[in-house]
Amino acid sequence: MAKLLSCVLGPRLYKIYRERDSERAPSSVPETPTSVTSPPSSSWDTYYQPRALEKHADSILALASVFWSISYYSSPFAFFYLYRKGYLSLSKVVPFSHYAGTLLLLLAGVACLRGIGRWTNPQYRQFITILEATHRNQSAENKRQLANYNFDFKSWPVDFHWEEPSSRKESRGGPSRQGVALLRPEPLHRGTADTLLNRVKKLPCQITSYLVAHTLGRRMLYPGSVYLLQKALMPMLLQGQARLVEECNGRRAKLLACDGNEIDTMFVDRRGTAEPQGQKLVICCEGNAGFYEVGCISTPLEAGYSVLGWNHPGFAGSTGVPFPQNEANAMDVVVQFAIHRLGFQPQDIIIYAWSIGGFTATWAAMSYPDISAVILDASFDDLVPLALKVMPDSWRGLVTRTVRQHLNLNNAEQLCRYQGPVLLIRRTKDEIITTTVPEDIMSNRGNDLLLKLLQYRYPRVMAEEGLRVVRQWLEASSQLEEASIYSRWEVEEDWCLSVLRSYQAEHGPDFPWSVGEDMDADGRQQLALFLAQKHLYNFEATHCTPLPAQNFQMPWHL
Repeated sequence: MAKLLSCVLGPRLYKIYRERDSERAPSSVPETPTSVTSPPSSSWDTYYQPRALEKHADSILALASVFWSISYYSSPFAFFYLYRKGYLSLSKVVPFSHYAGTLLLLLAGVACLRGIGRWTNPQYRQFITILEATHRNQSAENKRQLANYNFDFKSWPVDFHWEEPSSRKESRGGPSRQGVALLRPEPLHRGTADTLLNRVKKLPCQITSYLVAHTLGRRMLYPGSVYLLQKALMPMLLQGQARLVEECNGRRAKLLACDGNEIDTMFVDRRGTAEPQGQKLVICCEGNAGFYEVGCISTPLEAGYSVLGWNHPGFAGSTGVPFPQNEANAMDVVVQFAIHRLGFQPQDIIIYAWSIGGFTATWAAMSYPDISAVILDASFDDLVPLALKVMPDSWRGLVTRTVRQHLNLNNAEQLCRYQGPVLLIRRTKDEIITTTVPEDIMSNRGNDLLLKLLQYRYPRVMAEEGLRVVRQWLEASSQLEEASIYSRWEVEEDWCLSVLRSYQAEHGPDFPWSVGEDMDADGRQQLALFLAQKHLYNFEATHCTPLPAQNFQMPWHL
């Protein structure tokens, strides 16, 4: 009876992975009392085959889940319509509650029938036995057997906790349960006395901003967190997970962040290969509709690096909602997991981000200054200009206030706090992070990210003359135009390198540098072009085109 109850309440099983011979435990190792014996991988097909009862019950429950999601998103309009029609009176609500209760009882009955279907299936009984054993004892053997199954991730046991003692030894104080530290935006109106009257005046605007951010704003900014989209993408996500596990020997893990969110991760270890880049770990930060199963993780994988992918809070197996604080909390536990559980030194970690993933990448760079390098692909400097682009002009004040207070993705500000090597990849046909049209390459916010970084690191070089010539170089939309502008200014790379190395040897590596203050305009222009060319790489593609492995290169450093 206990096993039947476990089958009723157990998670949905999607797939049974092929088990490689190298992963099987040696027969000479005795089993612990809580270990279970897994059947040979050849006895069952790799896709889980539910019995007819479970299959039909699952279909009914999945359909009910979709209807519930649609009802949730349309509930404000439904309530308004019912109120206008007078259906919210007590005489109408009571019969409706009876119908709803009957429907819930029917769904509970369907769930019980599904449990009976699972109980009659030896595949599911074997899986639930392994899952229960792993929850009782997270031994290496139990976790190895559990990794052969792909199932509803909320039932996966936690593999790494943000409060593990060893995970905070090298941190600077560590996060609290309220979250890690973020850079806070400056007040919109400086010098205004924060009196009670002013607070009352601001209250309606603050309430409006909060409602916009937590309803429309968050879903527009992170469409991948919408349940219906995830449901539509589920077959692709399952296929991507299978590829990472079966072909790349990936290891899935659940990390518990300081805010209580559970973060779904996938690690592919290449340290045992002959390729030297396998000793380096690339942590991948996906875009606003990206998942590690089908995202930018494939680029460093093909290039031979060890890779750690993770999903935003609220994406696929990760719980929570993707607000900036939750995003940073998730990134913190991912980096701690890489250092203290996977065994990588910060100097061997590279942060690679695509699009909106630049926020968590720059936060990690700011908070863990010893990491090796940062690569930002198709990213931007600040969210406000891009948000204003898609909203009506009459909403300018509301949009700016909402972004600054609740959705402040200040990539450039965070990146300037990092002292290490940086490479920016600009898509020359980007249709997402341009503020006008894709053909207007100067409206690409990647340009502003580069300029802000160079102006912070090399303020004397990026004075009026240097800034002007870099803007001319940024106008180039092809490699031919770029090389033409570069050669027109006769940039002497050996001279530029000697100047920078001499300054570094005399003053140290910490930015900002005062190099260029005693230099003529021609020298500053050459140095500005040289630095821009070393920090930004043009990729002739649209925003969502996968970056080829041959274009994945390490940032320049002296």
